[in-house]
Order: sequence, then C-alpha cells, then structure tokens
Amino acid sequence: MSLKFGTAGVPLSAKEGSTEAGVRRVRELGLDAMEVEFVHGVRMREEKAFLVRKVAEETQVSLSCHAPYYINLNSNEEEKVIASKTRIVQTAQIAECLGAGSIVFHPAFYSENSSDAVLKKVVKELSDVREELDQKGNKVILRPETTGKPTQFGDLEETIQISKEILGVLPCIDFSHLHARSNGLYNSYDEFCSILDKAAEGLGQVWVENAHFHISGIEYGPKGEKKHLILQEADFKAEQLIKAIISFGISGTVICESPNLEGDTLTLQKIYQGLIV
Repeated sequence: MSLKFGTAGVPLSAKEGSTEAGVRRVRELGLDAMEVEFVHGVRMREEKAFLVRKVAEETQVSLSCHAPYYINLNSNEEEKVIASKTRIVQTAQIAECLGAGSIVFHPAFYSENSSDAVLKKVVKELSDVREELDQKGNKVILRPETTGKPTQFGDLEETIQISKEILGVLPCIDFSHLHARSNGLYNSYDEFCSILDKAAEGLGQVWVENAHFHISGIEYGPKGEKKHLILQEADFKAEQLIKAIISFGISGTVICESPNLEGDTLTLQKIYQGLIV
C-alpha cells in the first residue's frame, strides 16, 4: 500500500500562482500530488494543460482535478442539467490533457426529492457523461464527492451506490464533509473504519488500490459544513483516520483542503510516515 499526499490547488508558498509553478512547489515540499482546481469554471487551454503535464511528469507529481461547483444533475431545469454534464465533460477533457487520473465533483442537491429519486436521476445523467467520455477514449475516473450538508445529495451510501452502478466511477470520500454532515459523528478510529469497510465491501479491490480522499479541519453545525479550518483549530482526529486507512491497506491519494494548505498537508504526510515505520 502507499498513499500520496497533495494540496487542493497551488501551494500558498509557490513563487507564482501558475499551475506549473504549483506542481514544482509541491515537489520541492516533498509532496506527491496536487488537485487542479476548476471550481469557478474550466479556464485552461489544452496547450497549457500539456505544459503542466510535462512538468508533472518531470517532477513525478500525480494530478487530479476538481470540477466547477456549479453542477446539479438533479436540477428541475433541464438546461442546468445539460450545463452540469457539459462542465463534467470539459473537466474530464482537460484532465486527460493534464495526465490527471481523476476528476472530483459535487453531484447534486435533493431539491425536495427523495434520496432514491435523486440517486436514480444522478445515475442516469452521469451514465450519459461516462458513455460520452468512453466514446472519446477518455478513461479519466469520475469521482462524485461525499458532501458536507444534509441538503446536498451525496452521503456515503449514495456515493458508493453511484460508483457500483457505473463503470469508470469511484467515490471521492471527504471525511471532513461526512464529519460535518453528521454534526460531529465520524471522528474516531472505529467510525473511520466503518466508512472504509462500507466502501471496500461495496466497491472491492479496484477502490482499495485507487482511493481518493479529501481531508481538512472543518467548522460545522446542525446544518452541516460551515467552512474549512486548519487542523490545529478543528476537532477532526486526523491521526485516527490515517491509522484506519493504514489498517485497511489502502493505496491512493489524500488531498488536503485546509486554509493552511501545504502546512497541514505536510502534517498529514508526517503522521502517515510515522505510522508506517
């Protein structure tokens, strides 16, 4: 097993804000991964993506991407569903140019519909996206993310079920979101193990060998996620989580979304390295 640790976006200490500078800084810091953030739109041209890819290959930094926030596959307005699918496809196309293995996205809102109804809708629409990408030979893994608010579709079971029903889809498990969504649960070794056990049982070895996680400190309340926090200021028990991941023999990528971006990413990596010795 092996875990790669990386930042959600360009490290704060990078000499400039470009993606390629971010990749180089990730390697200088001794980290192994970076998630390219397209949260406000896919605004990278293919020529730039291929340049970033070259830098990532030279520095041996693994890339993933986060699709725009403006995605809702359960919108009541058909044009918004179409636009959401287009954003996922656009992200996947640039991810392929980048050499990124996965794209992460928030799939939907409930909009007063039942979980079963939204799941059926999301599976239908995302199957269309996967089919379009497969026809283009694009094998980038689509990763619906567990979400941080009860109003957002994407609890653990829903996210696993999407992945069971569509080949080429695997979850991004955001442990901080699950902690916030439950207003403080999922924050002990046993609870983290229960999450990993459900994913491993539902998805098997293909997931165990290629997991993708988000971790940060988080502020929350009865309505779920409020904002990300640095680990030191939060109640999130990161060391217990890393212990659980190790105990399951999981390989993959851990992306840190903390405001103390590379500082907390290095902290998580240090915890991991200390536990596997």
